[in-house]
Amino acid sequence: MYRYDEFDARFVRERVEQFRHQVERRLSGELSEDEFKPLRLMNGLYLQLHAYMLRVAVPYGTLSSKQVRMLAHIARKYDKGYGHFTTRQNIQYNWPKLVDVPDILSDLASVEMHALQTSGNCIRNVTADHFAGATADEIEDPRILSEIVRQWSSLHPEFTYLPRKFKIAVSGARHDRAALKFHDMAVEIVKNEAGEIGYRVYAGGGMGRTPYVGHVVGDFVAREDILAFLEAVMRVYNQSGRRDNIYKARIKILVNALGADEMRKQVMREFDEIKKSGTLELPAAELARIGAYFTPPSFDDLPDDAPELEAAVERDAALAAWVKTNVHAHKQSGYAIVTVSLKPIGGVPGDASDAQMDELADLADEFDIPEIRVSHEQNLILPHVRKRDLPAIFERLRAQDLATPNAGLVTDIIACPGLDYCDLANARAIPIAQRISERFADLDRQHHIGELKIKISGCINACGHHHAGHIGILGVDKKGVEYYQLQLGGSGAEDASIGEILGPAFGEHEIVDAVERVVDVYLDRREGAERFLDTVRRIGIEPFKQRAYEANRELSHAAH
Repeated sequence: MYRYDEFDARFVRERVEQFRHQVERRLSGELSEDEFKPLRLMNGLYLQLHAYMLRVAVPYGTLSSKQVRMLAHIARKYDKGYGHFTTRQNIQYNWPKLVDVPDILSDLASVEMHALQTSGNCIRNVTADHFAGATADEIEDPRILSEIVRQWSSLHPEFTYLPRKFKIAVSGARHDRAALKFHDMAVEIVKNEAGEIGYRVYAGGGMGRTPYVGHVVGDFVAREDILAFLEAVMRVYNQSGRRDNIYKARIKILVNALGADEMRKQVMREFDEIKKSGTLELPAAELARIGAYFTPPSFDDLPDDAPELEAAVERDAALAAWVKTNVHAHKQSGYAIVTVSLKPIGGVPGDASDAQMDELADLADEFDIPEIRVSHEQNLILPHVRKRDLPAIFERLRAQDLATPNAGLVTDIIACPGLDYCDLANARAIPIAQRISERFADLDRQHHIGELKIKISGCINACGHHHAGHIGILGVDKKGVEYYQLQLGGSGAEDASIGEILGPAFGEHEIVDAVERVVDVYLDRREGAERFLDTVRRIGIEPFKQRAYEANRELSHAAH
């Protein structure tokens, strides 16, 4: 993984001390909260419903064991003993005291971490496929380009004050695990017919109150031209993006207003101008230098069969269930990728305690796992695990309630913090996720249902990605009462789509029953091994709608 150079380290330390002085001025009353707000946001510090919240950047979701151990230390010393991993591959602390934030940032800086560009109208933390460098369907490790983009975008003088926040994702695999088409801009690593590696660039994707699937603006951009092309997209957005209306300021609105063809034309004009200057050509030597930071680990020469694992699976049904869902194929013989579920039944999606983080760091060190990843689905990933070590790792994870065998199943729910924490939220998301996971807790039932992605947002800002859920749930407010709107048919994968609203919102005590009735329709109507998403696309939402509201109709008839 990438290591800070001398400039990086010095800059982050200086920024911490600068913010320490700003905090002192706020605490003394020299700065009002309004005056302090832009300063704290530049350092990832939000003011939520009950306390400040600090959002820490995890570039492309990659952490060392040392960094994970520091995150545990911060949770234990400065917070309430846990952190919350987000769909942006970041971690948030919900209860830091303002006086402690400079010390937290100083501790982060000691392990090459920071909270810069996790807020504000700038280019945010660059995200990537959480299986990067480990999966066999990968053309190239996307973290190499992600790091180059991070360095290019960090404090870029032209893009420090954009019309609105800007999110970039990179993937190098045929299967999209990074939700590329729902980002402001995204890069897919591709090969042309000649076998050359280049980049397909998307722009204009996004969720929120007006969701859009991104459009291709560059079909095959050469390696050396990628920064020039990304800069061209950013220039068109920075020049033409709306600044008069916060709700219409994202690049998705611009692309939709211009049309994809006109957007491509304007990008190409800017790209040609940048190319003429020659200042943004990516040197092959620089690409190789950054690439060296992501050299694959020295894998042991192992057979793909692991008798120790096979014997343990035969003995232990719990291990077998976990291997079936949470262990994934690795490109290297004798190795596997492990999803560490942060979705225990009845738990808070994405939360990890200090003890759990410490245990994960210990596991990484003891079993020679060089990195831990954060997934955009609010789980953690052990990317390089020897198959023979899986039984021992499973036992350690099980002891910390980290071995829930539900990756990709109905209880592997994405949920934003919602009204329990966020001052933008209209409704709670966490309790709904907990109740749904409890309703579907039976593991045999989960496997019978199969792949089903439920995503919950507590407001229209869609931090829970509800638009891209096979079942999406949006919390809304009606005269101070929480209601929940159902959407069906969304996907954040390579077959990206926006879910269709089912109908009127359900009350807090109705929504879990409605979800169950929707699932029952799928089980009744699916054909063969058809996924929930495939069934919705084949039969449409009307059968689901009829069943979902049947209890409401029965109550209405009884009332009359």
